[in-house]
Amino acid sequence: MANRVVIALGGNAILKPNQEATLEVQLGNVKASAELVAKIEEIDYEIVLTHGNGPQVGNILRQNEEAKDVVPPFPLDVCNAESQGFIGYMLEQSLKNSLETKGLTSNVITLLTQTEVSADDEAFQNPNKPIGIFYSEEEAKQMEQEKNWVMMEDAGRGYRRVVPSPQPKAIHGVDAIVNLLNRNTIVIAGGGGGIPVVRDQDGLLKGIEAVIDKDRTGKKLAEQIDANVFMMLTDVSNVYINYGKENQEKLETISVKQAQQYMDEGHFADGSMGPKMEAAIGFAAQGKTAIICSLEEADQALLGRAGTRISG
Repeated sequence: MANRVVIALGGNAILKPNQEATLEVQLGNVKASAELVAKIEEIDYEIVLTHGNGPQVGNILRQNEEAKDVVPPFPLDVCNAESQGFIGYMLEQSLKNSLETKGLTSNVITLLTQTEVSADDEAFQNPNKPIGIFYSEEEAKQMEQEKNWVMMEDAGRGYRRVVPSPQPKAIHGVDAIVNLLNRNTIVIAGGGGGIPVVRDQDGLLKGIEAVIDKDRTGKKLAEQIDANVFMMLTDVSNVYINYGKENQEKLETISVKQAQQYMDEGHFADGSMGPKMEAAIGFAAQGKTAIICSLEEADQALLGRAGTRISG
């Protein structure tokens, strides 16, 4: 069996900060990202690709609000599915074109992916993930009354809705993903952390309003398909300790024990590198390899020449 890697694309692969969220801008970013992912296919890896969707879901939610008097708004799980679809379409088309240009024969397919979470997850008692547009304090109070939303002030910029961010229990469709990998197919799955679903009292699936961290989903997906490597691509080349200080230090190859020590010492912020390191440590602790690196250096990182590598 070829080496198998799950790659989690960061948000910059689709939309960079301060860019206008037009289709043309996002498709241009995705095309550039696809060229770099195609390099990994050239070094003979079976690839599952997952991605973020924060800005895209935010815009869909804004469309919901702007058009609510004309078109009934959809719940968050459906908005996630919408974003999975159009981001997957851009990635799939761009990757197919990049592979064809390079003379590679791999196919590419996008799977609309449900991620099961527990209805008893403590995150549902403490919603803390901001989504969507900003509201005034008066509007926020109105949303709390009319829609039973939880609203919180966000960094002095106004009020936003906050939703639960539960842990993924299981990624649905894994058997199909493995079958496709065995047939020389790159699979795009688990976009935006997956569509959050829970089991009802009869054991049947239903959507739920939540947001699942894409790196946590990527880790769970890598575990379920028995990947050798879980790779998180971001906008920096390496993970650092003492970041931004005079004694800043770049991490290259470290053990799970070292990584956990740095985590316990508080080197990685919850809003940035913290969730990535949490996922990396959890995966590498199973005797596997986790990598955090820039998109531009992904192929070199897999060859051990770039990025931060955590090994069990």
